[in-house]
Amino acid sequence: MNNATATVFGEFKDITPQEFKRVTEVTYLGTVYGTRAALRRMLARDRGTIVQVGSALAYRGIPLQSAYCGSKHAIQGFTEAVRCELLHDESSVWITMVQLPALNTPQFSWSRNKMSRKTQPVPPIFQPEVAGEAIFFAAHHRRRQLYVGLPTVISIVGNGLAPGVGDWYLGRTGFDSQQYDGREEPGRPDNLFSPVDDEQDHGTHGTFDSRARARSPQLWTSMHRWLGFAAAGLLFGGAAWLRFRR
Repeated sequence: MNNATATVFGEFKDITPQEFKRVTEVTYLGTVYGTRAALRRMLARDRGTIVQVGSALAYRGIPLQSAYCGSKHAIQGFTEAVRCELLHDESSVWITMVQLPALNTPQFSWSRNKMSRKTQPVPPIFQPEVAGEAIFFAAHHRRRQLYVGLPTVISIVGNGLAPGVGDWYLGRTGFDSQQYDGREEPGRPDNLFSPVDDEQDHGTHGTFDSRARARSPQLWTSMHRWLGFAAAGLLFGGAAWLRFRR
């Protein structure tokens, strides 16, 4: 599993080249180096699965996270290229990408924030256990990629159908939806250039437990898609039968 993440919250014009470079080095190149290290061992054994931890933002960029969105887009393209090479070489090694929704992780407490208000995941928010369930499933099933949460599906599919609508909507809502009441603490530590959890384990949960969802019906449906196909078949067959009766 590859999940190297660093981000800066703020408008693109306020993010320095050094900050942008750091996010790219950690989030994108960290994934590249992790994949290389894994493949070096897995190709020799000709088995195994690499799970890239992606995001809805790998397809749909949002304001205030330009560096992070760019890195996630890069990971998506990188993963597709590696997948094609593995197929060309007829390797049994599999590579997949799990596209996650907004999660209640400590990321929003220690990422660098260049805004005056505190940051939050774009609601609806899911608990990290939902992501863990999806990643475990992806590691044991040969899926090209796995969407997690209905908001992820809406973001990715909607952006493919009408990207201009997404631009318009996020231009009007994307700023407020990533901030909440409360002034940011001036000078608080962040993990952009050095860790803030090297002496204490902060766990997997952030500060949004009261607002986060512990389950995703969409994920369950995706993991058990044969039930969905069966249900669709029954509905289609029932409709055909009723039409025949009439």
